Amino acid sequence: MSRIGRLPITIPAGVQVDIKDSHVQVKGPKGNLEFTFSPEISIAMENGQILVTRPNDEAHIRALHGTTRAVLNNMVSGVSDGFKQILEIDGVGYRPDMDGNKLVLYVGYSHPVVIEPPEGITFEVDTKTRQITILGYDKEVVGQLAANIRKVRPPEPYKGKGIHYLGERIRRKAGKAGKAK
Repeated sequence: MSRIGRLPITIPAGVQVDIKDSHVQVKGPKGNLEFTFSPEISIAMENGQILVTRPNDEAHIRALHGTTRAVLNNMVSGVSDGFKQILEIDGVGYRPDMDGNKLVLYVGYSHPVVIEPPEGITFEVDTKTRQITILGYDKEVVGQLAANIRKVRPPEPYKGKGIHYLGERIRRKAGKAGKAK
């Protein structure tokens, strides 16, 4: 049996879970999430915990089992605690800024790049360390938005200039070797 799929999901205080067949709705202090899972996987609530079970050991059912449990756990922890992703900007003259709730990036283009936050997402900018923090309750949206922001100016391999995740190791290349006489 799946090691991840068989773990129960504990529901924290202040989080409300409604399960109707394969449709799950999770409400918490940070927001509301709902998702329709595969009807082949059964989801049940017992003693303040969510249990995910599978009917058989076919390969695609086993894959759905662990994935369903992981997505449900992300929904529950997202509406109670939330998720965050931190990006860092390196480069001379590169900097992030805020315009109301919009993120403005100055990363070497002839124009500033303005990014509007989707619903449930907020940005925090630290101009001193040039870090962007993306906060939200939906892990998928937070991760995708961080990837889209990184894609605006990915780190280049020679000087490392660009936008990268905090702690990301940038693979560096040697520059020109020069002419030997």
